[in-house]
Amino acid sequence: MGRNEELADRARNVLVGNYKQQPIAIERGEGCYLYDAEGRRYLDMIAGIATVSLGHCHPKVVAALEAQSKQLWHASNVVYTLPQIELAERICSSSFAERVFFCNSGAEANEAALKLARRWQRDRGQDRFEIIAFQSSFHGRTLFTVTATGQPKYWEGFEPMVPGVHHAKYGDLASVEALIGPKTAAIIVEPVQGEGGVRPAPKGFLAGLRKLADEHGLVLIFDEVQTGMGRTGPLFAYQRHGVEPDVMTLAKALGNGIPIGAMCTREELARSLVPGTHASTFGGNPLAAACASAVFDELLDGGVLERGQIAGEYLAARLGDMARRLGPEKVVEARGQGLLHGVELLGPAAPVISRCRELGVIVNAAGEKVVRLAPPLIIEHVQIDEAVDVLERAIRES
Repeated sequence: MGRNEELADRARNVLVGNYKQQPIAIERGEGCYLYDAEGRRYLDMIAGIATVSLGHCHPKVVAALEAQSKQLWHASNVVYTLPQIELAERICSSSFAERVFFCNSGAEANEAALKLARRWQRDRGQDRFEIIAFQSSFHGRTLFTVTATGQPKYWEGFEPMVPGVHHAKYGDLASVEALIGPKTAAIIVEPVQGEGGVRPAPKGFLAGLRKLADEHGLVLIFDEVQTGMGRTGPLFAYQRHGVEPDVMTLAKALGNGIPIGAMCTREELARSLVPGTHASTFGGNPLAAACASAVFDELLDGGVLERGQIAGEYLAARLGDMARRLGPEKVVEARGQGLLHGVELLGPAAPVISRCRELGVIVNAAGEKVVRLAPPLIIEHVQIDEAVDVLERAIRES
């Protein structure tokens, strides 16, 4: 029995079996590479699901973590801490936001956003609680955020879902307008649907949502858990569209793998979360906040944002060429933005993902027939070439 198999057996004996894991145990990461328990190297083209954007064990993030670990790990939010303040200042100075609430994950950030929308409407004397989300969306696994998630397979066995959540067709403004009523409080949308198949918002769609929200007094929430922090090109995906939301949620790449989430909003809305209305014990703890500030430093001052933009253009071109070579008998479409791409296949994605792993490249699925690629922003062209060559081979063999 190999070391990978041994660890997999041990895991199955003690862990809840709610994940469908690939049959390897990762012990180490460096840059764009992962190393399993038997010492084999893999090119990581998913970056912990769009999370490790600076690559594994980035020296600046490691240094920030080590330095902060010698000063203060946790104090809770009954006091102020400098790393949290500095991170909030960095987010506000880089975005539309004026206030930030910190938590630990994307689901928590979206939960906070949805609660804020309801609370703000009630503070205005409006009996509004309904949420418009979208088919094929994904917003998290809490009961409220999984209800907002427009994929019924995630609801099974957890019914009844949170009342007042309705799902429009993604990209279809008319279907959104048809759902708006006197009880509607907010719209929540991903600028690119990640788990829903890597589907970018059609041109003009987000601007149309902004217009509808303004006309009807709704809170517009952009879920940038997967698209934020340079993943689609600019620092935040909303900046591609020239449309500002009222609330933006972040997580994943915010801490480069250190668990942290953030709900970012305007002062006017933030005033509704008075003491006692919402909280998070570990939210914005000094270790996570220090790491996230180091991520901002590298993205904005270290040139990684621009590096990722160049790599994203190259990846898009390589995937487009691959799709044309393979033709409609194998590939339906290659699509995406920046360094978040999906290759929709005519057949199932699972065997292609397995074959890529066997050939030394880690990718994952976004739906039954879409292979998702979301590598670190530091990826080199030669590594993109390797990954696309492996992917093409795996598709041809499937």
